[in-house]
Amino acid sequence: MKTVLITGANGFVGRNLREYLETEGAYHILCPDKKELNCIEESSVRDYLRSHSADIVLHTAIYNPRIGSGKDIHKELEYDLRMFFNFEKYTEYYGKMFYFGSGAEYDKRSPIVQVHEEDGAHAIPQGDYAFAKYIIGRQILKSTNIYNLRIFGLFGKYENWKAAFISGACCKAVKGLPITIRQNVYFDYLYVSDFCRLVRILMEKDLRYQEYNLVTGKRTDLRTLAGLVCEVSGMELPVYVCKDGLAPEYTASNDRLSDEIGDFSYTPVKTAVEELYRWYREREEMIDLTSLLYS
Repeated sequence: MKTVLITGANGFVGRNLREYLETEGAYHILCPDKKELNCIEESSVRDYLRSHSADIVLHTAIYNPRIGSGKDIHKELEYDLRMFFNFEKYTEYYGKMFYFGSGAEYDKRSPIVQVHEEDGAHAIPQGDYAFAKYIIGRQILKSTNIYNLRIFGLFGKYENWKAAFISGACCKAVKGLPITIRQNVYFDYLYVSDFCRLVRILMEKDLRYQEYNLVTGKRTDLRTLAGLVCEVSGMELPVYVCKDGLAPEYTASNDRLSDEIGDFSYTPVKTAVEELYRWYREREEMIDLTSLLYS
C-alpha cells in the first residue's frame, strides 16, 4: 500500500482530498498537524520526510492570510515560497509530489481565455499569492518528480462560503436572501468531487508533463450559476448584478489533461450545484446571517 502525505489537510483542498482518499481505502494517509510538520521550517520538513517515507506528497498547504485569520499579510509571498522550496529541496525523500497551482499564474489583469499550459503568462502576475504561484510553477518545470496541477475555479463543500461565489449563493438561498454579483464573468468551474477523482487518476500515472490545467474545458457565467441555485432550491430569489458588462474571462483548455487521462465523466454543473445546496441546507446552523448580508 502506497503512503500519501497531505499537507494542509484541514483546508478546503486538503480536507476534500483526505476524505476522498481515506474513503477509497487504497492508501496509507499521513496528515500531520503543525506540531508534527511545520512546512515553513526547513528543518521540520527535512526531519519529517526522513522519518516518514512517502510515495506521494499532495502539497496543498498555503499561508492564506485572509481577513480574520490573524496572519501577517506581508508574509504571504515568503511563506508560500518557503513551504514549497522546503519540499523541493528534499525530493530524494519521496516518490513524487503534486503541487496545486492557480490560474492566477497567467496574470488575471488580462482575460484568460481557454489558455493552454504552453501559452505561458501574459505578464508576470501582480499580488503576492499569484507571484508565488508563478515562481513555483516556473521551478516545477525544471523538476522530474514534482507536478503542478493548476486550479482555476474549484468549488464544493468545506470551502470558505463567505468568499466563494457558488457556496455563498447556496447559503443565501438557504436563508432566503437575494443573490448578488459584483459583475458577471465566465469561469471554468470544477466540482471538488471531480477534482479529487482527477487527482487520484493522475497520482497513479507516469505523467508526460510537469503541469496540467485541472479544468472541465467548459465555461459558465455567474448569472447562469445564480439561476441554477434558485432552480435547485425551488426559490424565486432576486439576483442583483452590480455592474453591467463582463469582467475578464478566466477559463482554460483541458486538452493536455484529456490526452493524459482519456475519457472522464464530469459531474453536470446543475447536479453539482444541487448537491452543494443540499449540503449547506443540512448544515444551516453553521451559516452566519450577518456574514451573508455583507458578502
